Amino acid sequence: MKTTTVKDLMVSLSKYATVTEDASLYDAVLALKKAQKEFNNSKYPHRAVIILDKDNQAVGKVSQLDVLKALEPKYQEMQDRSGLAKYGFSRKFMQSLLTHHHLWDGPLDDVCLKGAAIPVSTFMETPSDGEFIEADANLDEAIHQMVLGYHQSLLVMKNGAITGILRLTDVFDAFSKIIEQCEMDESE
Repeated sequence: MKTTTVKDLMVSLSKYATVTEDASLYDAVLALKKAQKEFNNSKYPHRAVIILDKDNQAVGKVSQLDVLKALEPKYQEMQDRSGLAKYGFSRKFMQSLLTHHHLWDGPLDDVCLKGAAIPVSTFMETPSDGEFIEADANLDEAIHQMVLGYHQSLLVMKNGAITGILRLTDVFDAFSKIIEQCEMDESE
């Protein structure tokens, strides 16, 4: 059986949604929608935008959740002060926070219009060292990094440059096919 490597499963950076550091939230949303439409050879649409610097090097990532959090700046304040991000709460408690902190005050259209101009550089996630993996790494190493780091994707490196994205959905899909094949081999 052939050893699966990261480069076998990654999505090339050229097929992924990207914007520059000076792009707005609006630009990022449009780039993501465009990439989702163009990347139709997968049952899994892209869920993030890679942020590039002036030298076309990836410096950050913006997920769909990051976009929603950016539209309501009070979320960041709440998480910074209380560390709420790491705890699960009941629906009743979360509803009380919504009311008490006046989150999403005003019509959603107004919030979205104001938020569209927010620069992605102000809310992008900067990748940690654990979010990078070499293109020639084996699938087991990628799974290990994803599980221990709770990462939905890894940035794939080759010769010091980011060449692609390894998405959890693609890793899971490959892994499930391996399990199915093992089960079929076992039953024969």
